[in-house]
Amino acid sequence: MQKVFGSTGFEFGFLFVMRAESTMDPEAFEPFFGNLPVDPYIKGDYRLRRLSRFKVTEDAIVKMPRGYLFQPKEYNPLVGGIKREFHELEDELVNFGMFQTLLSIFRDFCSLDSGAEIGVHQIRTTCTPDNFGNPAPEGIHSDGADFVCIYSISRRNIQGGETHLYKNKEGSPVFNKILCSGELLLINDRKFFHYTSPVQPVGKSRGHRDVFVLTSPSLLMDYSDNDG
Repeated sequence: MQKVFGSTGFEFGFLFVMRAESTMDPEAFEPFFGNLPVDPYIKGDYRLRRLSRFKVTEDAIVKMPRGYLFQPKEYNPLVGGIKREFHELEDELVNFGMFQTLLSIFRDFCSLDSGAEIGVHQIRTTCTPDNFGNPAPEGIHSDGADFVCIYSISRRNIQGGETHLYKNKEGSPVFNKILCSGELLLINDRKFFHYTSPVQPVGKSRGHRDVFVLTSPSLLMDYSDNDG
């Protein structure tokens, strides 16, 4: 694992960084995951999701107007090539001090300049004995961003959900780990593909995996853009 430290964080040359983030309490985020809408673009109703975008300014990180998510099929063969719309993050979460800390950590690690955008995906993957949950139904992939961050909030009554990084889709993983609550994985999306294996419950009860996924650029487009 290569780490390249800069004056304000990790410069663009880094590959990936895994750490336990001690400045935040993941349990404090759990109440915000209780009201997530179902992702309408994935069959099975096992994935719940919200999405918002933010802009880095000289003095702060500010929420931007709602946009739509668009990825070419080369990055997302499952649902790429279409405009996807999601409910936004709730205002109570956006104004939560620890959430602002998470955005600042991501900004500083990536040394993001003023004007850079951050997309924040709030995702719960559920599972039952009859319906396993797939955190990455598109398979081994990159997002088409510069930086990707996975911050693990909780794993409740599940097994599986191991995150892998690959230098190419055909090779063996160069990193694999189940991200525990409070652990953060920062990835150079230009250098690595990533994947997380399905989750299944322990026993007969329902289970879930909660994460934030941050990207820069945000990958969200303005509704005023006429790109077809």
